[in-house]
Amino acid sequence: QVQLVESGGGLVQPGGSLRLSCTASRFIFSNYYMAWFRQAPGKEREFVTAIAKSGSSTYYTDSVKGRFTISRDNAKNTVVLQMNSLKPEDTAVYYCAANGYNGRAYSLPPQSYVYWGQGTQVTVSS
Repeated sequence: QVQLVESGGGLVQPGGSLRLSCTASRFIFSNYYMAWFRQAPGKEREFVTAIAKSGSSTYYTDSVKGRFTISRDNAKNTVVLQMNSLKPEDTAVYYCAANGYNGRAYSLPPQSYVYWGQGTQVTVSS
């Protein structure tokens, strides 16, 4: 069946960096708009960033602008989230998700995404 598998999470000190990857299989990755969400304990899942099908358009929530970068490689069926200058408030489980939307990147609601990964834990702590 369709799979999205995240990797790259872990424990990092404040100010550090992590690179999350999400690899897709069993669907045509290049036909899907991709996003990263995160969910901290006791909080709702929140949008982090998205990238259009071609990679030409990206969108970030305000709290990560200038620190996080999303990219994709359609030949490798992979979307990457580079996270720099990490803060304790970035601590959460990070999920990648796929949406059939065909347009510029912006914040689509979670219920509009058709495929989800299992999540990877990111902990920012000294």
